[in-house]
Amino acid sequence: MRIGLIGQPNCGKSTLFNQIAGYKAETGNFSGTTVTFTESQVRVLGDVVDVVDLPGTYTLAGSNPAEREVIKYLTSNEVDVVVNVLDASNLAHGLAMTIELLELEIPMVIALNMMDEADRLGIRIDVRALEEIFGLAVIPMIASKGRGIQPLFTKAYSIGHENRLATRPRYSNDVEQALEVLAKNLGDVESHLNTRALAIKLLEGDEAIIADATSQKPKLADDLKTIKNGLQHQRGRSIDWIIIGERNNLADQIASQVIKQGKRNITFRDRLDDILLHPWLGYVFLIAILYLFFQAVYILGGLIEAPLMDLFAQVETWVISLVGDGDGFFTQILVGLIQGVSGGVAIVLPYLVPFLIGLGLLEDIGYLPRVAFLMDALMHKIGLHGKSIVPFILGFGCNVPAIMSTRILEDKRERFISAALSTLVPCAARLAVVFGLVAFYLGPVLALGIYLFDLFVIALTARILSRLVPDTSPGLILEMPVYRVPTVRTVLNKAWWRVREFIVEAWPLLIVGSVVLAILNYINVAVYLNGLLRPLSWILGLPYEVGVPLIFGVLRKELSLVMLGQALGSMDFSTVLTPVQMITYAVFVVFYIPCLATMVAIKKELGRKAMYQIVALTTLIAALAGLVARGFAEIIF
Repeated sequence: MRIGLIGQPNCGKSTLFNQIAGYKAETGNFSGTTVTFTESQVRVLGDVVDVVDLPGTYTLAGSNPAEREVIKYLTSNEVDVVVNVLDASNLAHGLAMTIELLELEIPMVIALNMMDEADRLGIRIDVRALEEIFGLAVIPMIASKGRGIQPLFTKAYSIGHENRLATRPRYSNDVEQALEVLAKNLGDVESHLNTRALAIKLLEGDEAIIADATSQKPKLADDLKTIKNGLQHQRGRSIDWIIIGERNNLADQIASQVIKQGKRNITFRDRLDDILLHPWLGYVFLIAILYLFFQAVYILGGLIEAPLMDLFAQVETWVISLVGDGDGFFTQILVGLIQGVSGGVAIVLPYLVPFLIGLGLLEDIGYLPRVAFLMDALMHKIGLHGKSIVPFILGFGCNVPAIMSTRILEDKRERFISAALSTLVPCAARLAVVFGLVAFYLGPVLALGIYLFDLFVIALTARILSRLVPDTSPGLILEMPVYRVPTVRTVLNKAWWRVREFIVEAWPLLIVGSVVLAILNYINVAVYLNGLLRPLSWILGLPYEVGVPLIFGVLRKELSLVMLGQALGSMDFSTVLTPVQMITYAVFVVFYIPCLATMVAIKKELGRKAMYQIVALTTLIAALAGLVARGFAEIIF
């Protein structure tokens, strides 16, 4: 059996999934697409079932690839039962998509999540009345505290086996009549949707579905036009707004029947936004929070890095003394292997782990969307598109999902600009370089300065790109989730999932790259590779040997730090680099060519040409930013 989890953003769907899956989840793609989902196995009533965490979406209108793939997946017989996760504190908003799901005629259970938040707001929900209206099971729950999870999956399991369908919603008479007329003409049209759902999607104007249906039955185009014109003439508004309005009206009516509004308890959390989203105080607190974040990562990473580096230095010395021939081929390979292992353990992980835990805390608390709001208010004034904030937030963890999320944007121009800017966001791997090179040797204040400089460069680049490719820059409509107390298990599971990606994908590359560099040095090939980048390293005032680490850094950004120590002959960077060179190198790595995985994502989403353009753009920005950083560093040192 397979259970699909679906819900709108900030409803707690992923929290529910993480409670049952944790680190045992796997990420995959819908067939033939770059749209991802996460899957895990859980045991329910003695049986092992698959649980799929589908992409969060506000609607199933099919206006972007993610929405279309979710509909196809739900109606492809891949899913036996759907768990529709709703935010109990914002019920009417979520019920609109519940009505869309009911149109697909698949077995479903409603998970009424965040009941504690609804209670805090004085909201009382008549669960039994909601069950009677829809004819399906409604399970109250608090996913963050693990309450209601067992009865939810037990009920979903039984409904999936019974193949029990819920009550289908009915719209106003004129809309129902239009759907009936249209449905009669769809009998011989093959689709993954049932006839009524197909009629609704045709009325909504889903271009992909219309193209498929009219290719099978050309006469359908005229019939559809006639029906749409008739409805639009009756209502005096566009057909897509008529359908949306019908769902919203139904959702509001149902919510009014089952909700009783009591007295809201005003708490500290309610007053917090008056400070954190203040027109100018908000930015003061943003910088303060980022500073404390960087300081905490720096302190924890520094406490772990120093003794580990000493330990691996002793191991390296012991191995060389054991083998005897310090300059021999076999010895060089062993040393390269040790340095690859030590680079991951002693340089990357001490900063990556606390950074990812801190990022998970900010995300689960609900502060990251507020960062998005503050940054949008600031950057929108200089031409940055509001919706591109979404990829930016994802980019702090990894640039790959940031690039993939640009598909939510409406046109190719917006996707290109947002993708280009997202590659400049300092991901966890780049920040590991900044922490390991700048924060550890020069202090967290300079590391924070590089971070803020990165944001300034993104804003400046956005302004330039907006001027070069002019267009209107609409504002950002962003739903602010309530502040929540994060659970330790959820934060640690989320951090482990990202750390595991480094251990499985990046660390082997670090080790292999270090061994390869040792071989290249032994046969003197590294000299020629360094020569290829000598013009760039000379302009930036960097050592001749940085060429190979920068070349390998295109595979994974962590390589540009670990292999730097190997190339320069010491993992104690203070003995081989000046403070000016540390800052210049870190800034260049933050901006230059995206990693290989990010380039592949750009190619899939935007095409080969866009990938080459973004690579060229980021290289130019990195060189200019490096020169600026060098000039600034020479002033203060």
